[in-house]
Amino acid sequence: MRSAIALSVRRGLVGASKLRVARPGWSSYQSCRSYTATPAPRDEERKWSTPLAKQLTEAINTTGPVPLASFMRMCLTSDTGGYYTGALGDGRDQFGRKGDFITSPEISQIFGELVGIWFVAEWISQGRPKQGVELIEVGPGRGTLMDDMLRTIRNFPDMVSSIDAVYMVEASPELRRAQKTLLCGEDASMTDSKVGYHSTSKYSGLPIVWTETIKSIPQQANKTPFIVAHEFFDALPIHAFQVVDVPPSQKTAPPSPSRSASSNTDSPTLQWREMVVAPAPEGSTHDSLGTPKSEQHGGPAPEFQLTLSPSATRHSLYVPESSPRYRALKSTPSALIEVCPDAHLYATDFASRIGGSAQYPKEKPSGAALILDYGPSDTIPVNSLRGIKGHKRVSPFSEPGLVDLSADVDFMAIAEASMKASEGVEVHGPVDQGNFLEAMGIRHRAEHLAKKVNDEGRKQEIERSWKRLVDRGPSGMGKLYKALAILPENDGRRRPTGFGGDVGA
Repeated sequence: MRSAIALSVRRGLVGASKLRVARPGWSSYQSCRSYTATPAPRDEERKWSTPLAKQLTEAINTTGPVPLASFMRMCLTSDTGGYYTGALGDGRDQFGRKGDFITSPEISQIFGELVGIWFVAEWISQGRPKQGVELIEVGPGRGTLMDDMLRTIRNFPDMVSSIDAVYMVEASPELRRAQKTLLCGEDASMTDSKVGYHSTSKYSGLPIVWTETIKSIPQQANKTPFIVAHEFFDALPIHAFQVVDVPPSQKTAPPSPSRSASSNTDSPTLQWREMVVAPAPEGSTHDSLGTPKSEQHGGPAPEFQLTLSPSATRHSLYVPESSPRYRALKSTPSALIEVCPDAHLYATDFASRIGGSAQYPKEKPSGAALILDYGPSDTIPVNSLRGIKGHKRVSPFSEPGLVDLSADVDFMAIAEASMKASEGVEVHGPVDQGNFLEAMGIRHRAEHLAKKVNDEGRKQEIERSWKRLVDRGPSGMGKLYKALAILPENDGRRRPTGFGGDVGA
């Protein structure tokens, strides 16, 4: 049921700051061209922008074009200078005004404080459990959000005493060190175990554990996990597919056991084809998607191009068949979809921890997950891949490893995956970030904070910051960013705070 405040998604669902502005991507996918192999340029004839660009080219020249998801994963997390796993150089890091993007927690401390209050409200609404509470953040950046959350939660001693541990899911060693310094202090020690890396928070002495994957955090029936994912899902790799009219000679049967004889007729048929990445010709007068360079944004020329696979791939046969939302578009010529299998895996994990599953049964569902990111409320993302460097839009196919890549989040896919994973959860939202933060009291918190400072410039900065977070203009964060919550199933009797409900309501 949809309202002005919240959409409660229930059983049977069918249907830039960071500052990454959620506008259409670098160019239309409809400009994609089929890939035709060309002789690979000799190394001495072409200089690549980064070692990763050269490695990608060598791999593609050996095995053929790679899925967009593989390209994104390499660019973001490769050991050979990935964006989040390698040094950016020039003293830059990814975050903040001196980096490539700025996130909501770095715009205003109030953002993280209100997220902390949201989890306190859930703890209260779920009966104030006295033990077994876990705070889990995936993709915690520099730790700013968790720092503000823990500073806020320490004002509720009973909740603090219920927390067994704080888990930070972070694959980057550099970011783990930055998080440890912020949350525990520069001189705090860090030890390691089979689970991960351990230190102690400067707030209330809570134990903090860093793991490289969420699977490293044990799932236990007696735990109450409170999970936050802020601007995490947008950085997960996506696959892109387009519906094409396939002549009889190129037909490939979909993976269906009920295939009928009609699939062998001589008439053309509509099938999904995957978009793959290949090196762009050197000196090309067009960008990777066919747009003349005169129409491009600034930044270096792209070294790779997105092309349409001339035949079916294992992904095109299975991924678009995984949801009725995708299958409904198969009859539409040239239809486009972006799908993020990794998002499905994380949503499944969150739901299983909260509501239990066949593999991890739970007598009583407990906990909550809050997902804050950008993307459409109820449609499948298309043409949303973007590159950001130095707070500017650049080609996502330029300077691999030095450019941040992201794509819109499919919130309805997260909701669908969550409820498929566990009978013990329900989903609320997504709601616009502006609505969520205002319902959480951002205006009153900002006014209270401003009264405590004497500097007029600081007062104005507090006001500018909170208004930026709730701005509902065409490119405003309050409209583009969304909030979605996964809660224990309660037959819709209680909406969470920020989604149309009050504490204990």
